[in-house]
Amino acid sequence: MEEIKELLETKQYTGLRQKLSELNIVDIAQVMEELPEEDILKVFRILSKDTAAEVFSYLGVDHQQLIITSLSERDAANIINNMMADDATDLFEEMPATVVKRLLATASPEARRDINHLLKYPEDSAGSIMTVEYIDLKENLTVSQAIERIRKVGLDSEVINVCYVLDTFRKLIGTVSLRRILLSEADALISDIMHENVISVNTLMDQESVARQFQKYDFTAMPVVDNENRMVGIITVDDIVDIMQEEATEDIEKMAAIMPSDKPYMKTGVVETWKKRIIWLLLLMVSATFTGSIINRFEDALSACFVLSSFIPMIMDTGGNAGGQASVTIIRGLSLEEIRFKDIFKVLWKEIRVAFLCGATLAACNFVKLLLIDRVELMVAVVVCITLIIVVLIAKIIGCSLPMLAKKIGFDPAVMASPFITTIVDALSLILYFRLATWMLGI
Repeated sequence: MEEIKELLETKQYTGLRQKLSELNIVDIAQVMEELPEEDILKVFRILSKDTAAEVFSYLGVDHQQLIITSLSERDAANIINNMMADDATDLFEEMPATVVKRLLATASPEARRDINHLLKYPEDSAGSIMTVEYIDLKENLTVSQAIERIRKVGLDSEVINVCYVLDTFRKLIGTVSLRRILLSEADALISDIMHENVISVNTLMDQESVARQFQKYDFTAMPVVDNENRMVGIITVDDIVDIMQEEATEDIEKMAAIMPSDKPYMKTGVVETWKKRIIWLLLLMVSATFTGSIINRFEDALSACFVLSSFIPMIMDTGGNAGGQASVTIIRGLSLEEIRFKDIFKVLWKEIRVAFLCGATLAACNFVKLLLIDRVELMVAVVVCITLIIVVLIAKIIGCSLPMLAKKIGFDPAVMASPFITTIVDALSLILYFRLATWMLGI
């Protein structure tokens, strides 16, 4: 990095071109991301046309917009025409409509057709993330004819290790690996060496479900078909890695009561970050006022036995933490489809047993602490410990059942995570605590 900066500062562009030629295109993109805007444009113009198009697809959206708007129409068209259709579509979805219109006008008819084709699919669907650059073969071709076709269209294809066999109506009927083709006799027919058991996804399938299919079958590419089983594109594993990261980030943000954002943290403004967080904070603040009203309602009990108030934070925090543990585990299981709604009674039975063990352990440890360190009365210690056991039990039940119910009625289970569950458990914990105290202590 320091060497490249020095070459830029001293304007040794020949040496810079030589240095960049030694780097992988991903590393070049990473270097450019760390340079000032004016240096990014200098480096990009030094690259060869083919390398520039490859590097461009690995840059962030902000830097892509910077470069594409600074290029002439001819150079911009060269970049768009050399990008894979899915990468170009991702770029267009993030750019202003006026810029998109200009770029589409300069793109080749083939590139324009492919991009428009992908833009029509719903966001986050298989159709929106697929690419249309793949190798298709007819079943009546011989191996030698198939190799000739691969040589002809392979350079413009996203992958060539798997070829897709289509009939005259472009319906997907099989797949054949490049390895199988190269090792077969030259006069063998594709129909004789192809695999007919094809795993594919529909254009309207959600991208998270597509990612699970990749995880299940360990594919590097998967065909995408329409409702009539006609092949329209493929999805590659590099796109799936991005999707898995995106979906995991979205779930984590929802579980932390933050509205999901598609921008990196450092590129999100203060006001935008405030908007993403304040809605849930306001909602949780309003709901938390119920705990205050519960405390006010039992003010007489607190004044009669003031020591009870010192254990309120511990009981509420324990309940919230116990519910959070259960909810996070269940949300992750639902996301990976390890748990389904039909398993709700099995999950409840398991969490009840776990809650009893956790609650009993916490109560036993706390009982010793209350008597030996805090030196409270025996009955106060009993009230606190019984409350702990019941609160943990309630928290675990709520923590495991709410995400499953949310999934069943069509909501994202990640919304039913720690902050939301903690608010519910806090209110129930206080009511239970004070009810037990007034009954057992006679106050």
